[in-house]
Amino acid sequence: MKQRHLLLALAVGVSVVSLAACKKKQDAAETSIAAPAPAPAAKGETADQFIARVNEELRAMLPEITAAQWLSSTYINDDSQLLAAKGNERYLSQLNQWIAQAKQFEGQAMSPQTARAIQLLKLGTSMPAPTDPVKLAELTRIATRMEGMYGKGEYCTGEGEAKQCRQLGQLEEVLGSSRDYDKQLDAWQGWHTVAPPMRQDYTRFAELVNEGSREMGFADTGEMWRSGYDMTPVEIAAEADRLWTQVKPLYEQLHCYTRTRLQAEYGRDKGQVNGLLPAHLMGNMWQQDWGNLWDMLQPYPGAGDLDVSAALQKQYQQIYTGEVAKLGPNPTTDRLFEAERAAQLGVARQMTERAQDFYTSLGMPKLPESYWQKTQFIKPLDRNVVCHASAWDLNMAGDVRTKMCIKPNEEDFTTIYHELGHVYYYLAYNALPPLFQNGAHDGFHEAIGDTMELAMTPKYLNSIGMVDAPKMGQEALINSQMRTALAKVAFMPFGLLIDRWRWGVFDGSITPANYNQAWWELKAKYQGVAPATPRGEEFFDPGAKYHVPGNTPYTRYFLSHILQFQFYKGLCDAAGHTGPLNECSFYGSKAAGDKFWAMLQKGSSQPWQATLKELTGGEKMDAGPVLEYFAPLQAWLEQQNEGQTCGWQVPVAAGTPVPDPAKG
Repeated sequence: MKQRHLLLALAVGVSVVSLAACKKKQDAAETSIAAPAPAPAAKGETADQFIARVNEELRAMLPEITAAQWLSSTYINDDSQLLAAKGNERYLSQLNQWIAQAKQFEGQAMSPQTARAIQLLKLGTSMPAPTDPVKLAELTRIATRMEGMYGKGEYCTGEGEAKQCRQLGQLEEVLGSSRDYDKQLDAWQGWHTVAPPMRQDYTRFAELVNEGSREMGFADTGEMWRSGYDMTPVEIAAEADRLWTQVKPLYEQLHCYTRTRLQAEYGRDKGQVNGLLPAHLMGNMWQQDWGNLWDMLQPYPGAGDLDVSAALQKQYQQIYTGEVAKLGPNPTTDRLFEAERAAQLGVARQMTERAQDFYTSLGMPKLPESYWQKTQFIKPLDRNVVCHASAWDLNMAGDVRTKMCIKPNEEDFTTIYHELGHVYYYLAYNALPPLFQNGAHDGFHEAIGDTMELAMTPKYLNSIGMVDAPKMGQEALINSQMRTALAKVAFMPFGLLIDRWRWGVFDGSITPANYNQAWWELKAKYQGVAPATPRGEEFFDPGAKYHVPGNTPYTRYFLSHILQFQFYKGLCDAAGHTGPLNECSFYGSKAAGDKFWAMLQKGSSQPWQATLKELTGGEKMDAGPVLEYFAPLQAWLEQQNEGQTCGWQVPVAAGTPVPDPAKG
């Protein structure tokens, strides 16, 4: 996930971390804000001059505020959280002033570019703040506090010397590698204990951002979010539903196959919950990626072996062995530990260099030296950090970074390619005015790196030494497609439901009294997933997913999973690929790279439909390339599922309101 430039970063939540200061500090923050009236625009200033001034002021204030945000994500403590909260508060106050000043130009003649910039300014935050400075300060404190709860979250068992605490990464390892039903359930339930303390904060948070949205002329925050697509809010909601209808049959076949395999592994009763997939058995805390179930779901064991994790572990061991050799005979435990840390950092940098190589093979520039000096590659030992992967543009002038806690495994390897997609987007559009420094729409930003992932074919992985020379038979093809589907097809319904839940919260159809019930009804409707044990309103399970307390709109991820296949097909065409789409890698193609870079340079300076057409030839998002790519797997799944009753029934509690995604 990317770290947005300033207009979005302060709202999407990557940039805001908990203010866990003592009560005295919080009280001081509450009383320190004056209530200045919005400053008027300069006398005689034209709309074009106003936008030019906003761009200058935005570029000038960015480095200080993003530095505080970076600090608060990589050094979580009371001081860094206070700095981040105050920076967010200062920016949102300034944004409110700019928006108020922009209103005087309504109806006046201006250039098309200025008109677009003013519209983007109005939509420049996912966390619209009330103009009341006291409420604005309250909103930023809540936002930092919720993300801090998530970032420092852990599940502890036992007492005294027997007390054991595990953070998200350790709990995810249990879900991914254990096949002990009870241990997996304990790990899944354990992580979800971090969320209930957020429930009251989130309720107030929704109230405050709704107030900010209404002041800007929107019915609620959900409507505001849906207004950022060069379409009406109703149209983009309907468009997402149309795209889901295209891919749903493929997902249902994957769901059916997976349910059968889970029942074979865990037994008929434990392997399903009334026809739905048990949440804690999917190898992922949120059931959004099923790749960790490969041992169960691999169609043809050993065919076309693509064990990238094994290759990365081998690289790690080679570096570690070299570091130990430097220590001489009888090294101390401390020195061996230092060698281990050096090996972790070394392999993380190697993985990142490999991802960079894909981009530079297309003719894109190498990452600046500052990237390698300032990036967080691995988890520090001396402090709490937000390990959730993110990409950062700190000054709109080349200070780009990523923040991860990289481990030598396939998931992190592909994640690096994804995060560098954001970084290269930043570098490509850094020449534009700040208000145009964003993706054509937010789904574009998420799709760039994922397009590179699609081009990481078995032949490509072999060419860089990650896997042995693939034997390209039908069994190897199905295995390769299944691996990709477990990450991308499995994700698609999850990409829809989070915002469906929040749209309902914002429009009032989901109330605090049924937060959790509505969450699980949407999980059932879209994913066909259910908890193995009752999850009442004493829980707040939406808060166990980073993007809810972090306030990151999520429809972008669903749209990106459609767009990346369209981008991929367009780049394969540019590279001159012939044959099945799934066999294409445009690695090394300067023609594809030129076309890609030209798209990235446009940023958000024009409607996304025009940008999409320049790369793909069409102005509409379309899941056709998804279905073309996975055609062999879908046919195979239908054969495997023959005679099975696929699909599932959605249990809906009586009287539960259903959020209307087209409202607004």
